[in-house]
Amino acid sequence: MRMTVLAVGKVKEAYLRDAVKEYAKRLGRYCRLEVIEVADEKTPDSLSLSQKELILRKEGERLLRHLPKEAYTITLELTGRQLTSEGFSEKISSLAVQGVSHIVFIIGGSLGLGKNVTDRSDLALSFSKMTFPHQLMRVILLEQIYRGYRIASGAPYHK
Repeated sequence: MRMTVLAVGKVKEAYLRDAVKEYAKRLGRYCRLEVIEVADEKTPDSLSLSQKELILRKEGERLLRHLPKEAYTITLELTGRQLTSEGFSEKISSLAVQGVSHIVFIIGGSLGLGKNVTDRSDLALSFSKMTFPHQLMRVILLEQIYRGYRIASGAPYHK
């Protein structure tokens, strides 16, 4: 299985970059992982609705340039479907059984994702009703993908 994390912005903090590297290393035995970062737009403190939509559209266009048409696309959204770790593991496993060979997870920037991206989503997924920094969300996502593989393989990691 090929997994791609497509995200807006760079991970700036060293401790988060280290965590991303660690989970990428762990995932190497289960899938081929690629992390693609696209540039984020500068966001002024006071933002009109039209400015927000413009930023989301521009970031979305950058994301969509890297989205293969054949990939199963999962967007991370506050209003998405919430799954348990076991449910997430089952989803990944069932996609593999259905013949899906490439899953792309999309993480937006500080304003989220534009409609141009969410319209391409096969599954909108929410990890919580809380808002997390998009840089930290990469670590959380990679940890859950790793946990999902460990659950599916019956390994003792998940407790």
